[in-house]
Amino acid sequence: MRFYTIEAEGKYLPVVSADGGKTGYVLSDLGFNDKDIAEFVRDNAEDKVKKISEVIKTADSSKAVDMQSAKICAPIMHPDQDIICLGINYKDHAAESAKFDKDAFSDKIDYTIYFGKHVAYASASGDPIPLYEGLVEGLDYESELGVVIGTTCKAVSKEDAMSKVFGYTIINDVSARNLQTRHKQWLLGKGLDGFTPMGPCIVTPDELGDPEDLEISSLVNGELRQHSNTGLMIQTIPGAITELSAGMTLKAGTIIATGTPSGVGMGFTPPKFLNKGDRVICRIEGIGEIENYVE
Repeated sequence: MRFYTIEAEGKYLPVVSADGGKTGYVLSDLGFNDKDIAEFVRDNAEDKVKKISEVIKTADSSKAVDMQSAKICAPIMHPDQDIICLGINYKDHAAESAKFDKDAFSDKIDYTIYFGKHVAYASASGDPIPLYEGLVEGLDYESELGVVIGTTCKAVSKEDAMSKVFGYTIINDVSARNLQTRHKQWLLGKGLDGFTPMGPCIVTPDELGDPEDLEISSLVNGELRQHSNTGLMIQTIPGAITELSAGMTLKAGTIIATGTPSGVGMGFTPPKFLNKGDRVICRIEGIGEIENYVE
């Protein structure tokens, strides 16, 4: 199934689709009172997904939402906490990062790099990416697979890790390279408002299949920039969940961004950073795409 947030008549409504995103149903029309997707995930999501899979079979088709014409927002617009990000999690991205700034990045990664991405709100596909003239230099894009934890957990084994996942989404980890390198850590350079486009939905594991064998790409103004496969991640999804949960509680609704492959703006010579009016598409097989423009 696919979970969306849509805007209708000034309200933000949680929606579920069982036909690949063609049509959907507002959760309240199926008897679920969760105010948003975050609440749905926090409150026994696994059990509710099972119930929805049965209820939706006999749902009143007159209440179906045409998802092709709906105003789709980020599935989780206001995460309860910062997104946990994996830095330099593809070998080819490690190489291009070190080439751009060898003092700020290393191509030799002995242990996974984790950092927090502050998210005041997650942008929708179609929303602008702020240029922040005078503050940001080297505005960059990063297409990433996002993992949404569905069950609060701690000390999870690798064998059990994937059972804790609610679903998967697309994240554009927008980055200000000058702030990222200047401050010697990545929170400020990646946490500005409007720097987290997400969506278009959260796809549950049963529909997506193997999350570590998905084509992942990005395009800028129609030019293919990134093109890789999630199977090339250095740290795996279960590996990250196990390592993180060894000493911290991962609450239901936690979002993990799994890193980006090569082809980001700073990886070119000279760099191909984003400029006003540029349009960026981040695309992942089985989930869809998000498109944003620089304003």
